[in-house]
Amino acid sequence: MIDQYTDLIRIAKRENNKKRNYLVINRLQGKHIPVRPGEALGMFGQLADCLPQEYAGAKTLVIGFAETATAIGAAVAIKRETCYIQTTREEIEGVSYLSFSEEHSHAIQQRLVKQDLDRVMPQVDSVVFAEDEITTGKTIRNLTEALQREYPYQVKYAAVSVFNAMDQKALEQYHSRGIGLYYLIKTEQVDYTDRLRQYVRKGVSVNLMQNPYEHARTGLQNEIRIKGQANARRLVEAGAYKTACMHLWQEIKRQLQDELTGSVLVLGTEEFMYPALYVADQIEKNGARVRFHATTRSPIEVYEEADYPLHVRYELPGLYEKDRRTFLYDIGNYDRVFIVTDACAGERVGTQALIRALVQAQAAENNKIYMVRWC
Repeated sequence: MIDQYTDLIRIAKRENNKKRNYLVINRLQGKHIPVRPGEALGMFGQLADCLPQEYAGAKTLVIGFAETATAIGAAVAIKRETCYIQTTREEIEGVSYLSFSEEHSHAIQQRLVKQDLDRVMPQVDSVVFAEDEITTGKTIRNLTEALQREYPYQVKYAAVSVFNAMDQKALEQYHSRGIGLYYLIKTEQVDYTDRLRQYVRKGVSVNLMQNPYEHARTGLQNEIRIKGQANARRLVEAGAYKTACMHLWQEIKRQLQDELTGSVLVLGTEEFMYPALYVADQIEKNGARVRFHATTRSPIEVYEEADYPLHVRYELPGLYEKDRRTFLYDIGNYDRVFIVTDACAGERVGTQALIRALVQAQAAENNKIYMVRWC
């Protein structure tokens, strides 16, 4: 365990999840809780350093898990200079998928683009799964088995995660299968149900699924589209992916130079996290006070108690599909907000609902909002 990361864990209550009613939240992950981008990327870099040197270079494939670990996976792949692909729940036109089940999740099916796996699996000698938390190890075991059935090559498998809560039996199963395990923090497999009963004062939940335009005050200052998108739902070379993110940042800086000061929030959207986090980090290096987090499909209950991690919840139509429930938690007050997304189809209902949440958030007056669509 790395001492500086001993205070990362927060426990929250899932909404209507009978498989596991609690969620382990990493406060530096940049998903549910706003975080300084430099802190998040620093932790991801430490995680990449946990891997032995053999897991590096073009003959290694890193797979990041949607939606919470896509930025982790990308950051690990970039530091280790590997190939990279993330799992996805989005529909991609003209492809087929390798599907597998995910344990404990509100959405149990995960997928990888099969055409990309067909291309890369014969070329690599190792595959690294990047996760935020490994609890039982079943999800990664399911994917490993699916890959081994489809691609019976001599490939070494490993998993890297911020938290690892696998019990001794699961650890021995991984060892017997030759799957390496690397992590920042070893935790215990604990049922937090009783602990969550102490939280009784419900937090604020705002539902904007219906009538997102009602009483809306616009805070949108500008909406720009930037070309050159790199899509990590498809196989990418990690160095090229980072270069594409750098070009995204340079174009944002060119077009919005005067707005990159003061207190700034950068928001990613669902699976789309690393490019937005990269932009947030560059704005922070530019001298602004920056926080980063992202919208999510995860429905989490909120409570008023100070030691509970999430207090205010906004339920929104998705930017990718208007009938999809998405959520944003604990919106703060910022001089400027940048929504950085690859949702380029122009879904206006979700966009308007997100802007309304930012403008009308409790204790916040976020009146300068910029939408950046990377297409």
